[in-house]
Amino acid sequence: MLHMFWRKIQKLNPNQFLLFLFLIFFLTMMMNYKSLECKLDYNSQTGHVRSESCRNLYYQDLKLEASGKKNCSRIIRGDQDEVRKTMIDNLIVANRRVLATERDYLEITKNCRNFKKLKKYVTFSLSDEERNFPIAYSMVIHDNIEMFERLLRSIYMPQNVYCIHVDMKSSQTFHEAVKAIASCFPNVFISSKRESVVYASWSRVQADLNCMEDLVNSSVDWKYLINTCGTDFPLKTNAEIVKGLKLLNGKNNMESEKPPSYKKRRWEYHYEIKDNVVQTKIKKTSSPLNIPIFSGNAYVVLTRDFVKSLFENSIVKQFMEWAKDTYSPDEYLWATLQRFPEMPGSVPIHMKYDTSDLAALARLVKWQHLEGDMEHGAPYPVCNGKHRRQVCVYGAGDLNWLVQQHHFFANKFDPRVDDHAIQCLEEYLRYKLFYGKNL
Repeated sequence: MLHMFWRKIQKLNPNQFLLFLFLIFFLTMMMNYKSLECKLDYNSQTGHVRSESCRNLYYQDLKLEASGKKNCSRIIRGDQDEVRKTMIDNLIVANRRVLATERDYLEITKNCRNFKKLKKYVTFSLSDEERNFPIAYSMVIHDNIEMFERLLRSIYMPQNVYCIHVDMKSSQTFHEAVKAIASCFPNVFISSKRESVVYASWSRVQADLNCMEDLVNSSVDWKYLINTCGTDFPLKTNAEIVKGLKLLNGKNNMESEKPPSYKKRRWEYHYEIKDNVVQTKIKKTSSPLNIPIFSGNAYVVLTRDFVKSLFENSIVKQFMEWAKDTYSPDEYLWATLQRFPEMPGSVPIHMKYDTSDLAALARLVKWQHLEGDMEHGAPYPVCNGKHRRQVCVYGAGDLNWLVQQHHFFANKFDPRVDDHAIQCLEEYLRYKLFYGKNL
């Protein structure tokens, strides 16, 4: 065949032969240009998807595919037959995937380039809008190294900045593994101060404050801060979160409502804090703020100016000092400061500005006592996974409802309860990251 092709070339006249050489040169240059345009440098902190063909190549290289025979696209769309397959699979102990350990991460992060390539981190910005709107993340964790690393991968972008608070009670090996992961990225670091976090105590707030202070002092000019924990997972891509933050137009966003009467004892009495939090009979003085206390939760979306004011406003610092001996201050501190007029991005105390957890952006949680039939008035459907401290640990059957909500993150996820749910969410988000549409 090559011999016949060469004989035909020899029969061309000079003009035809020159045209043939030009076409060969043009095609060669185009192929080289396309190759250069789409070359992905895993060590680069900048990048740009300049064409649809490049986008396709990058996606093929970086896509996260769920393991096994499940069809995540059908699960996301609510196909109950596909969901049932995952529920049956969860019952078969032999099918459960062995989770990566701290030792595994200590080994794999010895070569950061290979680590990022193997785990398929996106190390370049996909748009100018995202690149010019960096986000700060506070990540408070204490165990489950694989879940932490998958959370980091799901929200990682080179223009953002990430502070990780590792509980003082965590094992040394866990701490070392987190440090090893963070060392592979210039914009990920461990908080300069660590707390021994006691459930429902001030230490949970202090862990976030430690990261907030470090993030304010970082060189990244971030616009908003979002705090997370190790059982969170995003429901939105970075591009969607950026769009949502821009729509806030300089306002904070979080749950903030008039508290039910049973919660008031949490800040009306002095609590002793040791291994747990114990109420005493000692009544506290009134809050130094001249506004009522509002109820909310630990997870918030804050402007940079709000975060700076935490360390600069004298009345706010007095309020935080006052709150240190109360029960679960994370569930009223942010919600109250959101209504304090001196705080940047706050809203008025009038009830018209009350925001429920379902209306807020920060975190979507299914509380066991509120689950039920939505056609009969329940705020959300029954949990498809398991419950922990009256909160749903999501299963694959929850995904269809979850992805229809406006929240940035959902809580709780655990690969030991249902890894199918996390895998399908990873696959869904990675596809949406590159194509801006659902699977």
